Amino acid sequence: MQKKLIDLSRILNNNTTVYPGTIPPEIYPYNTIEQDGFAEKSIRICSHFGTHIDAPSHILKDGKSLDQFHIDMFTGPALLCDVTKIKDISLDILEPFYEVLKEMDFIIFKTGWEEHWEVPEYFENFPVLTEQACLFLTQFNLKGIGFDAISVDKVENHQLTNHHILLKNEILIIENLCNLQALTTEVFDFQCFPLKIEDADGSPVRAVAFTS
Repeated sequence: MQKKLIDLSRILNNNTTVYPGTIPPEIYPYNTIEQDGFAEKSIRICSHFGTHIDAPSHILKDGKSLDQFHIDMFTGPALLCDVTKIKDISLDILEPFYEVLKEMDFIIFKTGWEEHWEVPEYFENFPVLTEQACLFLTQFNLKGIGFDAISVDKVENHQLTNHHILLKNEILIIENLCNLQALTTEVFDFQCFPLKIEDADGSPVRAVAFTS
């Protein structure tokens, strides 16, 4: 049976939400068909723009950049964990998935926070992993952890506790996913290929789910 593709990525434009304090994007026509005979845009964005992936070098001085990972790091089976209406993603929520997680490359958390995209509430009160739950996930051979929220840490957590725990274990972080409500299966194939930027601490991705 042919698999269905579901786009889990935010569209990128000058109105795309950015993390507080990040410089806004600048995307505009540089060449036009009328003036130059061809169309081309100038794009100035930060590496953690839109639906994006964090590399260890985003937080760790000697951490790997995205281009240092093999291409297969960005694809594999994923588990969807529905944590809507949950304030904190605690260990007791994850423990029932212990056996399933042994077979997964990714775990994707559906927090429901994508509903707050482009409004101030997007940066407030979104569910994050407790430190204990975050440590629990490091025992598996996960390639990455994804969220439909702005960060794996609360915006006010300047220590970036969960970032440090995951990235020290070379578990990549995918943020600002969307359209997770379109997923009808708990397990699916997932891809989140970054741009091939030298020394990349992060990159926008085209995140896609493949479901039956």
